[in-house]
Amino acid sequence: MAIVIFIFLAALIAGLPVFIALAGSSLIYTHFIAHIPDFVVLHRMAGGLDSFPLLAVPFFILAGNLMNSAGITNRIYDFAVAIAGWMRGGLAQVNIVGSVIFSGMSGTAIADAAGLGTIEIKAMKDHGYSTEFSVGVTAASATLGPIIPPSLPFVIYGMMANVSIGALFLGGIIPGLVMTVFMMSYVWWCARKYGMGRDQAFRWRVLGYTFIAAVPALLTPVIIIGGMTFGWFTPTEAAIAACAWALILGALLYRSLSWKQLYKVTLDTVETTAGVLLIVAAASLFGWVLTTTRLTEQAADALLSITTNPYIILVLVNLLLLVVGCFLETIAAISILVPVLMPILIKVGVDPIHFGVVMTLNLMVGLLHPPLGMVLFVLARISGLSVERTTVAILPWLAPLVLSLVAITFIPELTLWLPRQMGMLK
Repeated sequence: MAIVIFIFLAALIAGLPVFIALAGSSLIYTHFIAHIPDFVVLHRMAGGLDSFPLLAVPFFILAGNLMNSAGITNRIYDFAVAIAGWMRGGLAQVNIVGSVIFSGMSGTAIADAAGLGTIEIKAMKDHGYSTEFSVGVTAASATLGPIIPPSLPFVIYGMMANVSIGALFLGGIIPGLVMTVFMMSYVWWCARKYGMGRDQAFRWRVLGYTFIAAVPALLTPVIIIGGMTFGWFTPTEAAIAACAWALILGALLYRSLSWKQLYKVTLDTVETTAGVLLIVAAASLFGWVLTTTRLTEQAADALLSITTNPYIILVLVNLLLLVVGCFLETIAAISILVPVLMPILIKVGVDPIHFGVVMTLNLMVGLLHPPLGMVLFVLARISGLSVERTTVAILPWLAPLVLSLVAITFIPELTLWLPRQMGMLK
C-alpha cells in the first residue's frame, strides 16, 4: 500500500491533474499488485457517481454561474453598500456583507471571488484603498461561500459521510455568521489603526431603494433553505429551484441574460461539473483501495493509540487539513479524507455534521495559498498583482479565519444548535 501513496504523492508533485494522480495510483495497485479484474474497478468508479445527492452538483454550479451572468451581483453589491457603507472602513465592510448575501446563492468560494470580487476590488481602489488590502478582504470574505448555504463542498461531504445535506446546510449558518463577525471586527480594528473613514452616509431612502431592487435576488437563499427546512424539496430539488429562479430573474425580470450568455454559462457548467465528477469517481476508487488494504483501520488505530481526547484529535485533524488544503483541490480532499477520518472521529464522539463544517472551513483556508489555491490565482488575475504579492496581502486575514476555526472547532453547538432546533438532529 505504501507504493500507492508514494505514486499518488509523486504524481501530485510532478504537477499531474488530481484525477490522474488518484486513478493512476489506484490502477497500479488493482492491476499489478492485487490483480483485481478491470470490470470491478469500473464498477467502483461508476458506483461513486451513482448517487442522487450528486445531481445537486451541476445545478448548484449552474445557479452560481447564472447569478454571475444575470447582473444580480451588481444589485447585491449596491444593497451591501447601503447597509455597511457608513461604517468605518466602509467598502471593506461592504465587501464582507456582500459575500454573506452572495454566499446564499453561489455555493463556492471561487464564484464569490470571481463574481463580486471584480466589482469590490475596483470600487475599493477607486475610493483610495490599497490594492493589497482590497485583495485581502475579498479573499477572506470569499471563504464564506461554501460555509453559508447552499454549499457545493457540503453536498460532496454529505454524500461521502452519508449524512443529511439539509442538516449540513443549516449547520453552516451560525458558523458563517461567526466568521462574518470576526472579519468585520478585524476591518474595524484596521480602520481605527490606519485612519480609514466612512465611504458614504447612511440613508434610509437609499437602503429602501436598493433593498427593493435586490429583493428578487435575496429570495434565492429563502427558496433554497426554506424549501429544505419545511420539507418541500430535497437538496437536489432545491438546486434545480435555484436554477429556475435565476433564469427567471436574468431572462424575464432583469432582462440581462441573453441567449449567447446562457450558452456560455451552460458550457462553463458542463466543464466544471465534468471536472468535479471525474475527481469524485477517481477518489471513490482510491478510497475503496484504502479501505480494502485496511489503511483506514491502521490510521484509526495509530491515532487512537496516541489519544482518545476528541478535542486533541480535532486539533491534529485541523493541522492535517490546513496542510492538505494547500495542495489538494477541495472536492478531492473531501472525497479522499472523509473515508479515512470519519471512523476515527465517530469513535471519539465527534458529530459528523460538526466535522463537516470544520473540514470545509479548513479547506477554504487552503484555497487562499499556493501552490494550488484557486481563490489566490483568481484574485491575482482580477487585481493585476503577482501571485507573491497577493499571497502576502492575504496573510494578515488568516487571523480572523483561524480565530473562527478555533471557535467553530471547540464550540460544537455553534454548528449543531440550529439543525437540532429544526428537528434535523436528535
